[in-house]
Amino acid sequence: MALLEVSGLTIQFGGLRAVDDVTFHVDEGEIFAIIGPNGAGKTTVFNMLTGIYKPTAGEIKFQGRLINNMKAYEVTRLGVARTFQNIRLFGEMQVWENVVVGAHTRLRSGLFASVFKPPGTRREERAAREKAYEHLAFVGLQGWETQRARNLPYGAQRRLELARALAAEPKLILLDEPAAGMNAQETAELLELIRKLKERGITVILIEHDMKLVMGISERIVVLDHGRKIAEGTPEEVRRNEAVITAYLGAGANVGH
Repeated sequence: MALLEVSGLTIQFGGLRAVDDVTFHVDEGEIFAIIGPNGAGKTTVFNMLTGIYKPTAGEIKFQGRLINNMKAYEVTRLGVARTFQNIRLFGEMQVWENVVVGAHTRLRSGLFASVFKPPGTRREERAAREKAYEHLAFVGLQGWETQRARNLPYGAQRRLELARALAAEPKLILLDEPAAGMNAQETAELLELIRKLKERGITVILIEHDMKLVMGISERIVVLDHGRKIAEGTPEEVRRNEAVITAYLGAGANVGH
């Protein structure tokens, strides 16, 4: 069953058509990848899926509901979370506090309650902290909860971003180059984390340049080039696609080997 349906997705910035008539769907529980060379439009697609950009044309449906014109927080509230290509943590805040930030669309306390802290607000804050600790344990950051985020090693900061996304209680999580800058061990740990997300019933869409990771974990892949979809299929189908080999890695290259 399709969790996400994208049809004719297009966005234009002045005279530049950054994404041009892209169509695909993502099934519930699937690990799906979007790949392509730099400037192919991958992150722009993510920005439209999460309400940061509004498409010029086309439709985005999540669980059958049109979300084209929703604000980012509304999309998050529906069950769509993401990480970013460049780490966006609050470095001076504690690790657990960074995770609680990701739960803001789920918390009911307003400004007044946050300042004066009636009993209901204190209970909600305790529950949010406990939940944050659970998410941190899931991504392997137990013991780091009260450290400042800026003191974490790079790979741990990446995992913290994932924990923060999980705080939004997503049905769909979008990972924008999660392995960027990671060493081989960190990448292997990330791969296992993505598998654990699937085991939890969370659908994953992945943008990634690490072809070994993409080919090893994705069930289906869409390939973009200059904003247009040039291929779609299983990792094996994409690996053998001549248009992909030429556009993404150059003629004669072997995708994923």
